[in-house]
Amino acid sequence: QVQLVESGGGLVQAGDSLKLSCAASGLTFSSYHVDWFRQAPGKERKFVGRISWGGSRITYTDSVKGRFTISSDNAKNTVYLQMNNLKPEDTAVYYCAVSQKALVTANHDYWGQGTQVTVSS
Repeated sequence: QVQLVESGGGLVQAGDSLKLSCAASGLTFSSYHVDWFRQAPGKERKFVGRISWGGSRITYTDSVKGRFTISSDNAKNTVYLQMNNLKPEDTAVYYCAVSQKALVTANHDYWGQGTQVTVSS
């Protein structure tokens, strides 16, 4: 049974950092694109970034470039989202998801349950 479990969310102040984790069981991350999405209250879920094939390629949405870093520990089958200089507009539920499709808009195979990140001003 495949399971993705996010952790590391919390309540922080603007300018602080958080590191989210997405741990997988039942699949191997290095065989997938692993995407981070976020969904703010009352808004659509949006793409944050992607790490592909165990780290061979990493991409970010423009709003987080220079502040967020995605990495992976293939031995632990875990992907991380390091978020620095957090802003109130980063407040959202953050999800990880896996896909073997090139388009981030394609249906993903599995999703985590999400972890709440709240940034106060």
